[in-house]
Amino acid sequence: MALWPNTLMGLPNTRRRLANARGQVQNLSMDKVMDELRRLTAHAENRRTETGIPRVAMVKGKIPEHQLAGLYEPMINLILQGGKTLTIGDRALRFDSASYFVISVDVPATGTVHQGGHGKPYLAVALTLDPERIASLLHDLAADAPVTLMDRGFSVCPMTPQLLDAWVRLLRLMQSPEDIAALAPAYEREILYRVLQGPQGWMLRDIALPDSTLARVRQAIAWLRKHYAQTVHVDVLAEVAAMSTASLHRHFKAVTTMSPIQFQKQLRLLRARELLSIGVIQKASAVAYEVGYESPSQFSREYTRFFGKSPLKDAIEVRNHLQANERSEDRFQPNA
Repeated sequence: MALWPNTLMGLPNTRRRLANARGQVQNLSMDKVMDELRRLTAHAENRRTETGIPRVAMVKGKIPEHQLAGLYEPMINLILQGGKTLTIGDRALRFDSASYFVISVDVPATGTVHQGGHGKPYLAVALTLDPERIASLLHDLAADAPVTLMDRGFSVCPMTPQLLDAWVRLLRLMQSPEDIAALAPAYEREILYRVLQGPQGWMLRDIALPDSTLARVRQAIAWLRKHYAQTVHVDVLAEVAAMSTASLHRHFKAVTTMSPIQFQKQLRLLRARELLSIGVIQKASAVAYEVGYESPSQFSREYTRFFGKSPLKDAIEVRNHLQANERSEDRFQPNA
């Protein structure tokens, strides 16, 4: 009888030890998969590099910040090495190889990549989201699938072994291109399924539902992308989204962290940087008018605040970088 209480007291410790052991095995397994993913994507370049798998791209190394500033499309982004910081509106999100990033709407952002430890380069892969493929999965989800209250159109989520396993099978297809057409859709479907079952699965579900609040915000975003240089009348934008003005403003800011006017301003600044960098228009004042500003001085102030440099100084730096890359590519062309 004296042994009975001691046995009971030992059970919680035993359970903890077993749980810790299972966690260690799981971590070792995930580390092994991550190592394979890094090997599979080691040939990526420091710009968007196509994998040959539809909607899947990769990138590696030091990426200039001007390449990381732009309009990000809906995607699932997986960091394999190093880390990344994205600034969207007034929010800065940092994520690394222990997590993945989901964007469910087109959103302007600026970013910085962080190299891995011991000089290892930044390495990441991304899957561009296709609403039709997500919609085809919704019928297979359980009715009580996890739901999180909508607060924004992007989020960082913890990585899981099941999701990593689907990713590695998808990227192995780079080694057997003849299998891509037959197998890639199944592996992509599994990745989407795992994310749909995760804590932010509501974002993917709402992408595929035409009458969801997120879908209506996306309609407003599409209109802003097309008419970014025009004066925005919020009542017109609300009509496009089939929402009241107050509802549009509230939900638009919840999803993007920006008001429609702030969103439009960032679209204008990103387009202005593109025009200045490629030299289509040389003068900042001319670019200001081209993207919809009525005051060049206001344009210069807002550009400097957003990018941290004046329009012309920033354009010169970006052009110099682009020219240096072109010279480097020419130098290593086998037929040059």
